[in-house]
Amino acid sequence: MNDAQTTQRDYRATVFLPRTEFPMRGDLPKREPEALARWQAMGLFQRLREISAGRTAFILHDGPPYANGNLHIGHALNKIHKDVINRARQMAGFDANYVPGWDCHGLPIEWMIEARYRKAGKDKDEVPVLDFRAECRAYAAHWLEVQAAEFKRLGVEGDWANRYATMDFASEAAIAAEIHKFAANRALYRGLRPVLWSPVEKTALAEAEVEYQDKTDTAIWVRFPVVLGDFAGSSIVIWTTTPWTIPGNRAVAAGPKIDYVLVKVEAVADASLARVGDTLFVAAALLDAFSADAGIIARSTLRTIKGHDLAGSVCAHPLRGRGYDFDVPMLLGDFVTTEAGTGFVHMAPAHGEDDFFLCHEHGIDVPETVQDDGVYAPDVPLFAGIHVYKAADPVCKALEDAGALLKREEFLHSYPHSWRSKAPLIYLARPNWFIRMDGAEQIRAKALDAIDNTAFVPEAGRNRIRSMVESRPDWCISRQRAWGVPIAIFVRKSDKQVLGDPAVFARTRAIFATEGADAWYARPAADFLGNDYNPDDFEQVYDIVDVWFESGSTHAFVLEARGMRWPADLYLEGSDQHRGWFQASLLEAVGTRGVAPFKAIVTDGFVLDEQGRKMSKSLGNVTAPQEVIGQYGADILRLWVMNSDIHNDLRIGKDILKQQADLYRRIRNTLRWILGGLEGFSDAERVERDAMPELERLMLHRLAELDAMVKRAVDTHDWTGVYPAIHQFCNTDLSAFYFDIRKDALYCDVALDAEGRMLRQSDTRRACRTVLDSLHRCLTTWLAPVLPFTADEAWRARFGEDACVHLESFPDVPVEWRDDGLDAGWAEMRAVRKLATMQLEESRRNGDIASSLQAKLTVTLAIDAPDALQSVDWAELCITSAAETLISSDAAGAGDSAPLRAVPRVEIAPGTKCARCWKVLPEVGENHAHPTLCRRCCDYVE
Repeated sequence: MNDAQTTQRDYRATVFLPRTEFPMRGDLPKREPEALARWQAMGLFQRLREISAGRTAFILHDGPPYANGNLHIGHALNKIHKDVINRARQMAGFDANYVPGWDCHGLPIEWMIEARYRKAGKDKDEVPVLDFRAECRAYAAHWLEVQAAEFKRLGVEGDWANRYATMDFASEAAIAAEIHKFAANRALYRGLRPVLWSPVEKTALAEAEVEYQDKTDTAIWVRFPVVLGDFAGSSIVIWTTTPWTIPGNRAVAAGPKIDYVLVKVEAVADASLARVGDTLFVAAALLDAFSADAGIIARSTLRTIKGHDLAGSVCAHPLRGRGYDFDVPMLLGDFVTTEAGTGFVHMAPAHGEDDFFLCHEHGIDVPETVQDDGVYAPDVPLFAGIHVYKAADPVCKALEDAGALLKREEFLHSYPHSWRSKAPLIYLARPNWFIRMDGAEQIRAKALDAIDNTAFVPEAGRNRIRSMVESRPDWCISRQRAWGVPIAIFVRKSDKQVLGDPAVFARTRAIFATEGADAWYARPAADFLGNDYNPDDFEQVYDIVDVWFESGSTHAFVLEARGMRWPADLYLEGSDQHRGWFQASLLEAVGTRGVAPFKAIVTDGFVLDEQGRKMSKSLGNVTAPQEVIGQYGADILRLWVMNSDIHNDLRIGKDILKQQADLYRRIRNTLRWILGGLEGFSDAERVERDAMPELERLMLHRLAELDAMVKRAVDTHDWTGVYPAIHQFCNTDLSAFYFDIRKDALYCDVALDAEGRMLRQSDTRRACRTVLDSLHRCLTTWLAPVLPFTADEAWRARFGEDACVHLESFPDVPVEWRDDGLDAGWAEMRAVRKLATMQLEESRRNGDIASSLQAKLTVTLAIDAPDALQSVDWAELCITSAAETLISSDAAGAGDSAPLRAVPRVEIAPGTKCARCWKVLPEVGENHAHPTLCRRCCDYVE
């Protein structure tokens, strides 16, 4: 090879050099706020509504976050995912009007205000309720504004000027209206039954307000002496993990079909509390385990019976003679199992669902042994004034002194705690307001039907919420707190019936709409009752409604009240909301309208750290979205969301964010290359697909494939894998393949004037630029939902500062672009190219060549290799200066190298290096006017 040249002219000005104002560095933390200001100034949201007039509406109803503290990474995940779906639907031709909202009432805010009081030495109970509510409102309003600014900084587009909040007067009036609907159809009732109760917060809690933590508790085995019936003189042995419920015991339950054995204790271990001669009943299936636990080393079986044979037996309370001198009847319950314990369950009707209903069925009263604060009532023998959290020791001592305790054991188990106070919960029977699930309204049955008619992403969500609805009890909607919407009803004192007068309901709602729910505490009852009723005849209910009922009612005062599409197309939240907002919304809407307020439910997983651990300040593994935005920009955080397997648990941390930043740089560089290659492009250059080379048609095919993925995601709300596929396309199909091959034609197949304006170009270059135009329009719009800042910057870099990608629609990709046969043929060519590239790289490492343009490539194909492989220009495809295709007499084998019959051979290309295109060709020097150029380059400089 002759690389020596006599340079007589600098040809650099004759080569097309890509130019663009789209910079290589994103500098997102600086540029993103500028973009937000630009969108605000141009009234982007209002313009979107204007151009969407007449389109089919798409409503993703926002599940309200709680207005309490700065956003965490879970908030960012949720709002980004919603924003991507909304933006994509908008660009797909819908009217995606998104109204963000907040949940503002409830215990967490009360807890924060009470914490201020405790710090200041104030007693919350001495603060007037209206003053307390005003402080709660101000607290919520502050954090609502903080969170709104943080959501906007994430790039979330929505009707922020008309956001909703559950504490808005109109919202409070609408929530009261929904309560009145349940009162009117009589699904609402007041009843005494056990509910999950927080002794610390002194209120009932919803299941969604509960978290489970490991807790060490005490399990006990206790004798209940049989005093009446065929088995008098023996003892029933119960096992319980809640010793504090023993003072509330009023019965014992057996399984009617369970086999029980009556055994006589013959010998015991030294430390055993069992006594020789005891006759004890336990389930046959649990006898061996019980004997080992109780230290019984020898026993004899006296009798085997079925549980129903014990019906009619009566026991004594194990603390009889110590203030518990009532009878304890033996009852039969199908809920009794032999999974653990003894096969008998002690019944404390104030402290368990099964206990309550079985005792109620048999006319057994519910004792009030435990007060709201978790302390035993003053009239409870032996234990008055003791907190149930500290009751295990005194209860066990009393049982042992009475000779009733057989065994005590400490154990670790998962136990319900308040998610706010972190304190353990108890079951406690208190008068509360409930919504009936199985009455004439058939709320449960209708809810299950609605679940069957709802689309779920992922599909597993259907079974999860269905199982919860199937097994849930009646909905306890009352809370004994102050900050919320009161259950604004009156109860007639004479018959305990709810006053269902529509005029009273309407008067109440009208007052709430103008004054807010504070009016319930500020105005006299007569203002609500009117002149037809005497306030002295009615009890005014001051319990507030469960915040889940409030948020479950948002479909009424956000969608219906604003004339928006109902039911909503989509609800999207974390997977924990199957027991929270999804279920509350379902039950509320079904109970008042008979159908679900949504057509589809999408759920996200939870965010963990890089090691798969739950985030906590103590571990120092918290990733704050504000810090990510400050270091990388919101687009990086958004890219992380949509590159993740979003429906399962996600991981985030420093290394993962660095990876996302690297992926972003590749996407940005792809956009920059496209924009540079399109400099000066006009519609006059366009080439029809059928006139394009195969390589360009292959890129259009890939765009058609991606377009199908995007359309499917828009239709199904499932974006899994879409943006990883787009990144893969940018990195593998474009940067490492198409751009690499076509940069020679793009740079050199063009004649420029002295000002750098194009005079003429090759058909290949025209086709390339036509494809670049399609690439830009497709990629920029497809990326706009997930990278709104970057995509808009890339759009404006081409179409001007007044342009905005978010006002555009996804391009209409012709179905003709899809060509699976072409793709299959090129898959074989790319496999051969991969092997050839490996040989070129080895030659470069060995020092045989400095670049692939110094090489000649020889490809030897099987005699039956496809025609496309035999006719392709391997020099163009592998970016060498020369190539030769040899056809072997052998047939193809198997595997990736099947078409090849020899390893591609690399040798020095003959000729001289062209000063303009750098190819090494024998023809360089033929043109005396341009002795350093090849024929192609001579043609474009003359």
